[in-house]
Amino acid sequence: MALVGRRDGRNFGYGRQLSYAGPQALRDLFGGGHYGTVKAHSDRWQAFVRWCRSENGPGLNDARQINRQTLLNYAGHLRHQVVQGAIGIATAQNRLSSVNRTMAALRGDQYVKVPSPSKALGMRRTSVRRSLPQGQDPEHVKRIVEVLCEHQQARAAAIAQLARAIGMRLREAILADLPRLKCESEQYGKINIQDGTKGGRSGASAPRWITVDDHIRDALRFAEKVSPDDSRNLLAPNERYLDFLQGIVRPARDILHKHNLKGFHELRAAYACERYEQITHHPAPINGGRSYQLDRRLDQEARAQISYELGHGRMDVVSAYIGGQA
Repeated sequence: MALVGRRDGRNFGYGRQLSYAGPQALRDLFGGGHYGTVKAHSDRWQAFVRWCRSENGPGLNDARQINRQTLLNYAGHLRHQVVQGAIGIATAQNRLSSVNRTMAALRGDQYVKVPSPSKALGMRRTSVRRSLPQGQDPEHVKRIVEVLCEHQQARAAAIAQLARAIGMRLREAILADLPRLKCESEQYGKINIQDGTKGGRSGASAPRWITVDDHIRDALRFAEKVSPDDSRNLLAPNERYLDFLQGIVRPARDILHKHNLKGFHELRAAYACERYEQITHHPAPINGGRSYQLDRRLDQEARAQISYELGHGRMDVVSAYIGGQA
């Protein structure tokens, strides 16, 4: 345990400094794992601490003194920053969400939080893709895979293929249970994306079945081939996820950039555009398609299906991948 004092003491027993207490409580909450998640929440918590200490902040250094009004005041500060153009709406919402999560970790309950960051800010994310997704051309992706393999980056090449063929996020591709997916593919003709998913969307409560085709089979076969010995995913048995990001993913991104691919996430968008065309028989809006104007019901059905396959809870997020409804 990271507790350094009594649970009812300063910062709920996590030390004298608010800046120190938050990250310690998060490490406890996540059991010493989920390094990327803990770091992201901790970084956003530090932004909150800086506001608390600022001239316009409440001047607090003890989480026991933070109440819901404190958080609403912070939401007002973030709203002002968005209006001034200092940060984006997504950044503001993420900062509020992380403060919610960190306060819950510190307190051990949910009593002090902002129920809806978007409502507290009075703003919603309105991300609509304006540029063509890179990686839509299969030959382009094939060449990138070849170059990665030439640079002894076979596992990064596997991530690229999983992202393009199945629409997996980076974390999902790295942590995918490859033997399970192979078994499901052979037994059911579809696979259920469950490992490394975002926001706790896993298990029976959040199934995410993807129908298998030859491209998916090839991607899974390649990933299993380059998976380290005695591993069910792309991580070696004693390899930390964070070390994999730094040692494998970061150098791979440099190679992607040299070959006109901004990142693995672009391949997820390319997958979404391909699925839209398969479902509607029209190009995705970002590719010049007009399915929304021709058949709005079909457009909505396609967006709902793609949202499900990408693992999103909101259908409007799909616009960030395939373009808006115009």
